[in-house]
Amino acid sequence: MTATHESPPRGAVAPALLVSAILLLALNLRGPIVAVSPVAGAIRADLGIDSATVGLLTSLPVLCFGLATPLASALLARLGVARGVLVALGVLLAGTVVRSVGGLPTAIVGTLLIGAAVTVGNVAVPVVIGRDLPQRAGAVLGLYTAALNVGSMITLSLTVPIAGATNWRIAVASWGLLGLASAALWWWATRRAVAGGPAAPAGTTVAGPVWWRRPVVWTLTAAFSGQAFAYYGVTAWLPQLLADERGMGVGAAGTASSVFQVAAIAGAVGVPVLLRVVPARVTVWVVAAAWLTLPLGLLVAPAAWAVWCALGGAAQGGGITVIFSLIVRQARDQAENRRMSALVQGGGYTVAAAGPLVLGALHESSGGWTVPLLAVVAAVLLLAGAGTLAARR
Repeated sequence: MTATHESPPRGAVAPALLVSAILLLALNLRGPIVAVSPVAGAIRADLGIDSATVGLLTSLPVLCFGLATPLASALLARLGVARGVLVALGVLLAGTVVRSVGGLPTAIVGTLLIGAAVTVGNVAVPVVIGRDLPQRAGAVLGLYTAALNVGSMITLSLTVPIAGATNWRIAVASWGLLGLASAALWWWATRRAVAGGPAAPAGTTVAGPVWWRRPVVWTLTAAFSGQAFAYYGVTAWLPQLLADERGMGVGAAGTASSVFQVAAIAGAVGVPVLLRVVPARVTVWVVAAAWLTLPLGLLVAPAAWAVWCALGGAAQGGGITVIFSLIVRQARDQAENRRMSALVQGGGYTVAAAGPLVLGALHESSGGWTVPLLAVVAAVLLLAGAGTLAARR
């Protein structure tokens, strides 16, 4: 068939500079979203809204990740990746400011702008890595995943002190400065591509079926759906589960559940090493096995919750890394890389947006945490099965 091939940017890009730009960009792809969590009480009191409405400020961006990916892919195809990311960072800055300056309507509008901007970054990064850093793709994807978690941790740690010295509006808006720094470094790293505009498409012949008919596209979508559903469901309910099952206070449970987030760095860095020494399908099995220790461990030995949170956290960091690595490996050209990335993330994040709701409903209907944890087991088994199929060359 005839496919559209996206040429690499004009002029060589210094790998170290580009990696630095990717990692600084990653700090902006989760931090602005979670910034409202530690000051949710102040936001609720100031805007006169309830807890469920405050929750929209963190759940709406995840829904954007799913629904806005076709638009993100189209934007990147039209403008080129370099310009598209700069536009997204501009929208991210605007959304961060708008969210902080008015009442509930402007907060919702700003949140949607942030979600749309982050979606563009989500789709763009695997494309850039696969195109410009193919020999280092696994390692850079691991560092990128780790940086996503670092961005969340930095934001969660510093927003409250900033709010204490100022107010929640300034604290939440202040993270726009990180976006400005990222835009400056991204422009510097990709300035030749930005100056030259989007690369002109060139025709190329790729043997095989139309990209969206390839089974690997749909198995990767299913695998990422299982990974993302488990991650967002556990992230939303782990503090409450620990409070209920271990008798922890709300604050202590929140701090304890941070183990799940911090450990992701180990998985994100470790999976690229595994991919170099064992087949991809074995890496998928290792990730899935570690993931399963969290729900099963909490069911049979909840006293060892710290061990299960650490293993599950490492697995969730490794899960996203191995899936993105498989996208880069399985895409036959750069246009297909972008389209596969958009479809896999769009489908996966749409499913993920239902994770907190589904686990909450199961907890409410069953009166305990056994059924929700079994739902997490099912999601991880989907990751394992579909990921194994996708890892076949």
